[in-house]
Amino acid sequence: MRNRLFGVLALLLLLALPTFAADRVVQSGIDLWRTPGDGTTYIDFAKNPIPAGFFCFNSTPFTGRLIFRGIPVATGQKGVLGKTDTIVHRLDDATFNKRGVAMTRIQVRVLHFQSVKPIQTSCGAFNVEVRLNGEQPVTRMRIVRENEKGGRFFAPIAVNGKLVFTPVGRAATEILEINRNVRFPAHQGIAWADDFGKKAIQRSGFVLVDTDNDRLPDTYLPGTSPSFAAGLSSGPQDKGGNILICHYDEGESHCPAITWIPES
Repeated sequence: MRNRLFGVLALLLLLALPTFAADRVVQSGIDLWRTPGDGTTYIDFAKNPIPAGFFCFNSTPFTGRLIFRGIPVATGQKGVLGKTDTIVHRLDDATFNKRGVAMTRIQVRVLHFQSVKPIQTSCGAFNVEVRLNGEQPVTRMRIVRENEKGGRFFAPIAVNGKLVFTPVGRAATEILEINRNVRFPAHQGIAWADDFGKKAIQRSGFVLVDTDNDRLPDTYLPGTSPSFAAGLSSGPQDKGGNILICHYDEGESHCPAITWIPES
């Protein structure tokens, strides 16, 4: 009887090995995203127009939609992060509990977009950029392990930003800016995997990046976490697809994709 009991316990331990073999801690680090200019990232001013007189004394309200693409972040080592334009920093090590759930705090440290074409006004054309604006809010990420290879995570995204308008073909007489703070609710669940595969950018150590959008690298951030590839599926499907992860707020959408290497 005792031998049978030991045998059952040994079998249970063997069955549990894949779970225990998975990392129990996701180290703090950064997640890298790029923003294609395919129309999925935009600001729609239909319900909240840019007011009359903003561009010049006789400009009319702007109620159109601006489509954006990412501006790759400037780094100390040129091109080390590929076409990354958005970086989310996971501030804490996240330890999985018995239910396979881990928590960490997150903060957007890099974000820089530009309009795919100038905005046309009665005062002339303007290029438009989205930049970070001062200290960024901190929110909480919940990471759920669904199997030994990964799972899903849930996190609201908060950004204090501003729109910067630059005249096309003429010198700027004044700085035209609009503050725009965005609070995206938590996505229904974004996939993550414990393996970056051969296509997603992974960087160990610290990376020097531009965090204030002046194209001069100014801040060291930790590299990616070796066992947390945000946006990659832990399932059997091909990890080489161009999967967009979309966040929506009233009149605004941001749909970044994983930063691949090599990139076309």
